[in-house]
Amino acid sequence: MILATGSASGSGSMVMMIVWLAVMFAIMYFLMVRPQKKEQKRLSAMINSMEVGDAVVTTSGFYGIVIDITEEDVVVEFGNNRNCRIPMKKAAITQVEKQEKGE
Repeated sequence: MILATGSASGSGSMVMMIVWLAVMFAIMYFLMVRPQKKEQKRLSAMINSMEVGDAVVTTSGFYGIVIDITEEDVVVEFGNNRNCRIPMKKAAITQVEKQEKGE
């Protein structure tokens, strides 16, 4: 009879450990994975809505104006002299500011 109680408590603690692992994975998902996916979706939508004339900020912190857009690349003009035009991947864009409709 004593032996039966010991094995029942052992299987109960095993179930509790599995429940705690599941809870920890759920917490990790909601605190780490889900917000990251949400941010990636927002960034993707922002890049897809980018148009010629929009002001952008690159991953390296440069500010520029979009001159041309292809399927994977974008040509950005930097500086005041309008001579510095650099092609770059769309993934290098971190922020897009839409141009005003009145311009």
